[in-house]
Amino acid sequence: MNENIAEIFKKYKKIAVVGLSPKPERPSHGVAKYLKEQGYKIIPVNPGVSEVLGEKAYPDISSIPETVEIVDIFRRPEEVMPVIDEAIKIGAKVVWMQEGVINGEAARKAESAGLQVVMDRCMYKEHARLQKV
Repeated sequence: MNENIAEIFKKYKKIAVVGLSPKPERPSHGVAKYLKEQGYKIIPVNPGVSEVLGEKAYPDISSIPETVEIVDIFRRPEEVMPVIDEAIKIGAKVVWMQEGVINGEAARKAESAGLQVVMDRCMYKEHARLQKV
């Protein structure tokens, strides 16, 4: 798994963060801020805001006018399937379900469509851990 995760961070740079909150105390905000500081392109997906971390926000993944490589999901497990469907539709390469986001059915659907899946892991923690290796 470490090799796969390290490869994902090396290979892909455009990340749609689904459920990105404008509130600094929220985990999604901290993770996205960290990734942006590491040089990744962050694309906020949140229908309730127009901008987060200085980046234009979109109401859903399908509205993003550029290529998305990783779909990072900060949603409750029962809300993941529509996000997976959109990720497949737009041709994303990876779906990443953050810590506590576990949906085996959604993971199987994404994998069978050819996407790499990381589930119940934090992008911030994984990236920071790999920097120490």
